This record gives sequence, structure tokens and C-alpha cells, in this order.
Amino acid sequence: MKNVTRISAADFVNKFNNNSNLTIVDVRTHAEIESEKLQPCHPLPLQELNGSSFDALLNTLNQNNQPCDHIYLMCQSGKRAEMAVEKLADTANCQFVIIEGGMNAVKSAGAKVHRGSRNVISLERQVRIAAGILVMTGVALGSLVNAYFYYLSGFVGAGLTFAGVTDTCGMAMILARLPWNKASSCSSAA
Repeated sequence: MKNVTRISAADFVNKFNNNSNLTIVDVRTHAEIESEKLQPCHPLPLQELNGSSFDALLNTLNQNNQPCDHIYLMCQSGKRAEMAVEKLADTANCQFVIIEGGMNAVKSAGAKVHRGSRNVISLERQVRIAAGILVMTGVALGSLVNAYFYYLSGFVGAGLTFAGVTDTCGMAMILARLPWNKASSCSSAA
């Protein structure tokens, strides 16, 4: 895509430390953002992201005289930022800059991260926990109740394989919509 560039975490941190006026859109869940974030950032979780929600954010940024020529996309590891660009490819007329490695890499590169009072398990870890529980449940019920429950474990394995091949995870999208991943008091610039 012509309106997408990438920046390494180290280069981003250098730019961030020297320019507090960067427009950073964080596409992680509200709960993840409340747990730790760069300040300022503008939360717009991937599961809420569409053309109209992004246009509303751009309007807010324009009203606050925030530059919109380069939008830095932040997520936990980089994948959700890629997905955000795919969602907005036809609707947005701005330069997207994907921060390679996301929050994990930015922290490793030495960025000052603001920690919230909320301790949250990352979405990636939630997926691994849920998948593990479902596999163990399928095996236990298959052994104790009915062999058809083994299909549950097979279904989860197929889902994990699909997620690995396509780099898209349906379980993550479902988990992101659960109440503990929603905002309790997330503000856009705080």
C-alpha cells in the first residue's frame, strides 16, 4: 500500500523522545491501554475500528490542532496495526506509520511507558490460556464422558493452525469484546 510505512521501535522511540506532538493511535483493547501506554495516545481498539470511527478520531484531532499527516499505529506486537491499515486502506487519506514490534519492542527500546492501576493480561496471553483450557476440557470430557468431546480439542487445534497460517485469530477478536477488555475510564490523551 502506498500510504503505509514502517518504523523500527528504536527509531520511533528516538522520534517520540524528541517530538511530543506525534499522533499515536493505539489499536489494542481499552484494558491493555489502561494497563500501559505511551502518552499521549489515542485509543481506537481494532474491534471498534472502521471508517466512521477513524473519521471521528480525525475530526477530534483536527479540532485540537493535532497533526494528522502521519498516524503512528501502536499495538502489542505489530499484527493488529497491520490489520488496522487493511481495514482503513480505502477510507483514510493519511500516511500510516506502523511501529514494528509494537508496545513490546517500544518498551525494549527504552520508551517511557505510563503504567495504569489496572493489571491486565495481554490479548495474546488470553488466547493461549483459553485455547489451553478448551483443549484440556475436550480431552478430559472425551476420556470421561463421550469420545465426541475430543472434537473440541481438534477444533481448537484447527483454529490455532488457521491462526498461524493466516496470522488472523478469531478467538482474539471474540476475547477482545469481553467485558474485562473494555474501557472502564480510558481517556484519549491521558
